[in-house]
Amino acid sequence: MKRTLITGAAGFLGSHLCDRFIAEGHEVFAMDNLITGDLKNIEHLFPLENFTFYNHDVTNFVHVPGKLDYILHFASPASPIDYLKIPIQTLKVGALGTHNLLGLAKEKGARFMIASTSEIYGDPLVHPQTEEYYGNVNTIGPRGVYDEAKRFQESITMAYHRFHGLDTRIVRIFNTYGPRMRLNDGRVIPAFMGQALRGEDLTVFGDGSQTRSFCYVDDEIEGIYRLLMSDYTHPVNIGNPNEITIKDFAEEIIKLTGTDQKIIYKPLPKDDPMQRQPDITKAKEILGWEPKVGREEGMRKTFEYFKGLSKEDLEKTEHRDFTTHNKK
Repeated sequence: MKRTLITGAAGFLGSHLCDRFIAEGHEVFAMDNLITGDLKNIEHLFPLENFTFYNHDVTNFVHVPGKLDYILHFASPASPIDYLKIPIQTLKVGALGTHNLLGLAKEKGARFMIASTSEIYGDPLVHPQTEEYYGNVNTIGPRGVYDEAKRFQESITMAYHRFHGLDTRIVRIFNTYGPRMRLNDGRVIPAFMGQALRGEDLTVFGDGSQTRSFCYVDDEIEGIYRLLMSDYTHPVNIGNPNEITIKDFAEEIIKLTGTDQKIIYKPLPKDDPMQRQPDITKAKEILGWEPKVGREEGMRKTFEYFKGLSKEDLEKTEHRDFTTHNKK
């Protein structure tokens, strides 16, 4: 039985990865400090003999007894609300956490994968974004704590690959959605759906002409898994190239939810990217992967999930406010 460590395991993508690797017959060691993750996402796995959960912060020394075949480092705040509230922790998990886990992978002889992001491209001057594009990032802006943490992750991962011969993979994840997203994480889809379910108007930042490309979680997990099992060691974009403006997307949400809310507009946050669309040529050629789930089907499944949440979960949803945040 293969033994796999997944960090950020109680988060959105991490929990789906746990499901996938359990289904593939792996013994899964799930690790999360629950700063943004939720045990509800993985509690269905607790009775399984081949599943172990560690409540641990990977910025501290990481130890897992016995051999490890794979380490997937998916621990990190991933939404603007989160990384604006906890900027230091965001940088630390990208730097110290990655360094700790690379050391563990070297010790165990494990294949190592990091979850990078389309945010390494910043507000892109190249469209769509290819893996060869170096990006346009404001290192000292409010979003820089996340963007630079991820860029450092890629650099140190490739350094371990070149200097120590470590077997590594880098996945650049574009906007992903589906069940288990947090309604209060500030990202576009849960924010819009939460507002719709509470009967609020939908908030669009800027004039809504900025674009995003949304990939359903099942497709994303399949692409991640294929990359991990491939022999390709350089970054690969995994996302859905079907691009849409935020204004048009808000209108789709209103139609999907059957509500009569209006769209209201607020100032665009600093350094918010105006375009986001992956070039997935490499994923197609190297992995034989491309997304299968259309936005209409994926959004319907996601909305059904959110509709099933408790009234308490809906009411505790935070509004997206990118101008004020706590100093913690």
